[in-house]
Formats: sequence, structure tokens, C-alpha cells
Amino acid sequence: MDSERYAGRGASSGKEEVHQAVSTLDKGLFPKAFCRIFPDYLGSAPDHVNILHADGAGTKSALAYLYWKETGDLSVWRGIAQDAIVMNLDDLFCAGAVDGFAFSSSLARNKRIIPGEVIREIINGSRDFFERMGAFGISIHYLGGETADIGDLARTVIVDGTMACRLPRADVITNEKIRAGDCIVGLSSSGKATYEQDYNSGMGSNGLTSARHDLLHHDYWKRFPETADPAMDEKLAYCGPYRVTDANETPLDTGKLLLSPTRTYAPVLKEILESGREKIHGLVHCTGGGQTKCLHFMPDSVSILKDNLFDPPPVFRMIRACSGSDWREMYQVFNMGHRMELFLDPSIAERVTHIAEKYQIGARIIGKVLPQSGYRLMLRGDFGEIRF
Repeated sequence: MDSERYAGRGASSGKEEVHQAVSTLDKGLFPKAFCRIFPDYLGSAPDHVNILHADGAGTKSALAYLYWKETGDLSVWRGIAQDAIVMNLDDLFCAGAVDGFAFSSSLARNKRIIPGEVIREIINGSRDFFERMGAFGISIHYLGGETADIGDLARTVIVDGTMACRLPRADVITNEKIRAGDCIVGLSSSGKATYEQDYNSGMGSNGLTSARHDLLHHDYWKRFPETADPAMDEKLAYCGPYRVTDANETPLDTGKLLLSPTRTYAPVLKEILESGREKIHGLVHCTGGGQTKCLHFMPDSVSILKDNLFDPPPVFRMIRACSGSDWREMYQVFNMGHRMELFLDPSIAERVTHIAEKYQIGARIIGKVLPQSGYRLMLRGDFGEIRF
């Protein structure tokens, strides 16, 4: 999976063109914060701020469609609903919000092939997730949304959402406090948390375009052409050995391994922030860009060394074996084992890991912040050293 191969599938790990396009836009009150922070337009209080954020499940919905058509299992659409919510919710948590969220969904479908029963599963899956988070004191108000029937544009269905919240200005995690001497605690993306029903592969909602095409059998290119870009070179389409129902070394079949609902860290982060917010200097959700995501939010005065990373979970080892990708590309595209990292005072690192482990989520010090060096970010492990 070299960069040309990735681009040939219409994907980008770094979203360079997007970052260039938005470079002149207002970056909000705190430019290094994980979400754009604005004055309190909703309440007009100078000591409060607003966050409005949009994200979605990405091309994971095309895989859900393929799996549903192949097996008849409608339940996978509930996971897609969770993906769209968590990609917003956990981003807002990185900015310091812990409660009082409002969510509006945005579905764009090809009505000819996406019937009402699929839309119902997505809506019901959203409600179920909100109820589960409510049990942890995380209130998410469902504001409804729009379902657009646009078959000329949507090949299957696009599942996105927008989330907003209002919080005290003093509670914002700005990432500006990240400093040399901080340690970095990573929260595992795989396993089975206490609030999850099944084993989670750690896949999340990023890199699915390449994961799907590198792992799954070429037969799907002909049987389900609506799940891929017709302009793609056929040599890049569904070029792996697996059928979605094939077994692997995990408890899930290969389709559900890729479809594992994106893990939320909200219950863990809520407890961490409520017990020691002042010593949390930064939060980064390792989504688009994988282990290089932190480069967008760290101060210019520091460098980051990640030298105690989690072992890559099985799903990422499978992707690498099928794609022939080098380690640099893998760590740029996928989270590779942890999807949330906390930059914090070393004095609370043990407390943070204990809180995460209470929810049966692996946690460890995966690196540290150093004075600015000859690199911005270094990854070090059995694969050697990778510098960015």
C-alpha cells in the first residue's frame, strides 16, 4: 500500500488538500485544540464557549452494505450509527467536553438499494448508543436530522453527523500546555471494554478504503460494483484473499472484524477529566493520520517520541500481510493499537492507567514529550525508527 496505491483508491491519510483549503479559515479561540472552539454564540456568556463538529463513518458504510447483502445481517448498520457518533463525540472529549452534547444525523442514500429498514437500524442504533452513554452520565440529545435520497451522488449510503456542546471556557483542553517532560498515555483500541458487547478489532473508522480492498476477495468487485469507485483501476479493487464470512485468529469473521464499531473512550475520559483535568495538558484522537495525528496539535517548541507502542492487533497485521505496506505507511493510515492518547503530568500517569483498566481497556505510557529536536515525531519499536 504505497502512497500511489492509496491515492489510486481515492483516499488520503493526511488530507493535505483539505488542510490547504482550510488554512485561511478562522481557527477559533484555541488553534491547537482538537476541535474548533468559538465564543458562546448560543448563550452569550464570556466565560463559556461553543463547539460545533462534523464527522462520519466514512467508507465503512460501503463495507456494511456489502456484509448485509452477503449475509442478510441488518445489525451491522447499528455499528455504523455508532461510528458516526463516536467520531464526533470523542473529538469533543479531546477538547475537554464531558456532557451536554447535541447530535444531528445526516444520511444520504441511494433509495433504490438502501431501503427503509436500513435507515431504521441506523436510527435505532443511534438511540441505543445514547442510552448506553447515559448510564455513564454522558447526556447526548438526539435532534433528528436529514435523510436525503440522492441516488445520482450516493452509490450506497453516507452516514454522517454533527455534534455541538457548550462548556465553561476554563474547561477547554487547548493542547497549548503540552510541554517537554510530559508523558503520553495511550488507550488501547482493541479488546473488549466493559461497555462493549463483543471483541473490538480496533479498526475504528479510518483507513477502511484500503483495508477493505486489500483484505477482501476480487469477486466483490463484480458482484457489488456499487461499493467501489468505478473509475478505480481494477487492479487496486478487492485484491485480497478473504470473504467477509471467513474466519481468522479473532472471535469475529473477517467482515465483522473490519466492521467493529468505533470504540468510544467517553466513559473513561469523563472519569479522568473529572478527577484531574488540570494535569491533562493535551488529548489527541488518533483518527485520520493514525499515529501522526498529533503533529497537527503539538506546540512548535517540542518533539514527540513514541517508543513503547502497543503491539499491532490482528486486524492490522492482516492488512499489512495482504497489502505489503511498509511500517511508515501503516502508522500513517491506521491507529495500529491505540486510538486515544493523553499528554499529561507524569504524576497522574498511574491513576489514568488504573481508570482505563477498570473499564478493561489497556493503557500504558507509550512515549514522552521532549524539547524540540531534529524531528517533530519519532516512532521507535521492533520495526526500527520512523521520523516525521
